[in-house]
Amino acid sequence: MKHVKHKDALSMTGIIRHLNRQKTSDTSRLRPTDKFINRRFHKNVLTVTAEITGMDAMGDLLARPMDAEEAKHIPQITLIADHVKPPVGIGDIVRLRVHALKNNQYEGEALKRISAQQNKLVGVFENGFFTPTDRRLKRTFKLAKAPDTLKNGDLVMADIPSSYDFDTNAVFVQKLGNLSDSFAPTLIALNNHNLSETFPESVLKEARRFTVPATADKTHPDKTHIPFVTIDGSDARDFDDAVFAEQDPDPQNKNGWHVMVAIADVAYYVRPGSALDKEAYRRGNSVYFPDRVVPMLPFELSAGVCSLNPNEKRYALICDLKLDKNGDKISHTFKRALICSKHRLTYDRVQAMLNRELPPPPGLEAELAALESVYHLLARRRRERGVLNIDVPERQITLTATGHVARIALREQTDSMKLIEELMILANVAAAEILEEKKAPVMYRVHDRPSLEKIETFNHFLQTLPIPIKAFRQASDPVAFNALLNRFDNRAERFAVNESVLRTQSQACYTPDNIGHFGLALTRYAHFTSPIRRYADVMVHRALIRALHLGIGGLTQDEEAIFTDIGEHISHTERQAASAERDAADRYVSLFMQDKIGAVFEAIVASVTEFGLFVRTNDSFADGFVPLRALTDDFYDFDVEHLTLIGRNGGCCYRLGDRVQVILREASPLTGGLIFSIKHPNRKHPSKQHKKKR
Repeated sequence: MKHVKHKDALSMTGIIRHLNRQKTSDTSRLRPTDKFINRRFHKNVLTVTAEITGMDAMGDLLARPMDAEEAKHIPQITLIADHVKPPVGIGDIVRLRVHALKNNQYEGEALKRISAQQNKLVGVFENGFFTPTDRRLKRTFKLAKAPDTLKNGDLVMADIPSSYDFDTNAVFVQKLGNLSDSFAPTLIALNNHNLSETFPESVLKEARRFTVPATADKTHPDKTHIPFVTIDGSDARDFDDAVFAEQDPDPQNKNGWHVMVAIADVAYYVRPGSALDKEAYRRGNSVYFPDRVVPMLPFELSAGVCSLNPNEKRYALICDLKLDKNGDKISHTFKRALICSKHRLTYDRVQAMLNRELPPPPGLEAELAALESVYHLLARRRRERGVLNIDVPERQITLTATGHVARIALREQTDSMKLIEELMILANVAAAEILEEKKAPVMYRVHDRPSLEKIETFNHFLQTLPIPIKAFRQASDPVAFNALLNRFDNRAERFAVNESVLRTQSQACYTPDNIGHFGLALTRYAHFTSPIRRYADVMVHRALIRALHLGIGGLTQDEEAIFTDIGEHISHTERQAASAERDAADRYVSLFMQDKIGAVFEAIVASVTEFGLFVRTNDSFADGFVPLRALTDDFYDFDVEHLTLIGRNGGCCYRLGDRVQVILREASPLTGGLIFSIKHPNRKHPSKQHKKKR
């Protein structure tokens, strides 16, 4: 039996990585050709000064060495332990103890904060004390300089020293609202992640100058006769893309298809070096909360002159494609144009049309039939390509007008959504291909194959499954993962495998260095289709404009020189946005569950750690924690080889995917945390394999 002893591990992945580091010999983890690593690391450990730059998909912080030589050889460090109080955050400069792993992977432990990006934390005021919303900071502070007007429950921002002891006070900075206010979860997320809803006046001044184009010009010929349509969610707040399809009239392409994907021409308005451009770069992307959007561009652009609103003329950059009868792309071109979307359609409405429950709008019958035919061809090509088929559920939180949670559900992936997704992928690939053809800079969207370390951890998980599974030697393509997923019909087992496959994946990012997109099984891929909400797409538009001589607003030499830095920055802002969205959603769910203390829920075990179980309820899709202390029927040991908690006396065990009944014990809207206990012990005995291990 192997036991995890690392008390400061920040996640299950951190625990597993720590154990893998212990059981792997020092020399096997170093690349013998890496002279820098061999010279600088002593027993695979090096202490460096680094900046916390972002967060990965599992919630672990990422860091980059400040020293240029070190950064050249250690591009990224995953933080697995934090010995600093208060916990380090994005933007902090810290001393890290770095461990070199195999496959050019590095992990770090935060030893000391050198400087902080900001020591301001959001928390709630209660009887003169300040309790931070950060669930990692499990203590309260006496609040100094608090105004007499503060009331219990007020949300405040306070300054906390980088290092503190028992007597340290938090210092009042400003009042933000009250924990009972409508939309408080979003307010907390905005301030915790340093996101701003307002734009500088210089940016707004530029945005207000622009007017909707009324006529075509030399670089934007008139294409308003083409019946483009937008297809988005009913709650969509901006419209980046419009689509059109028809049977190709070219006799040389018999039974082929002509497809056009029109994208808002943001680069025409947001020029390099302008105030608008600098602010869009700083934000990196729009951030979407249940109650609002924090846009990358001001409303005047994001919902105005750039948004492809129905029956309004707009400048667009069009990807014009031809597909043969089998759905293979035979040509693509890019051009600017003046267009006019004819209809604003929703996913629900289009799905009803695909189901033959609603007729298409008059005049669009042929086009929607063509779009449906093209979708089926592209979907078949997707299956043949072997796209990674992981189920990544998206939680949809519906609020009332007063900010209360009305409904929590999983967003269903319908054919109408997949139709648009496939058309966007088609255009994104074409953008990357044509830029490569022109030998122009490309801001690729890349997704690396899983690391050997993650494959090793995944193979340990495979040993826990009820049927024999051949170990993965490597992940050369997603087909093997799909084949594994398809072997399980049982909901709990499929959930367990799906979660493990998901955790095995690398995180996608932006870079000018192409390594392909593993998940989509594509050798080249870029983001072209959402320039209103992603700065990466603006970069691709500018590169296309310059490479194809499409007029003003093209990529500058200065931008090309720092393409790598731009990619790193927008990858960071994307992670920051995802973290803020997740934090707000967790707090809304906690609010929703607050009046359900003592209720029993059907749930599934989503993760197993030394400290307890993470569970996900079946009806409200709420994620919560069952601490080890709540498993009172026995003493439990953590088997890290099989990611299982096993009772010493009764033989009960808990593993990923187990169905359990849980009782809600605590719900904290302040931190977004939910604490559960188990209603009945899981009377499933460990397998023979487990017993042998013990």
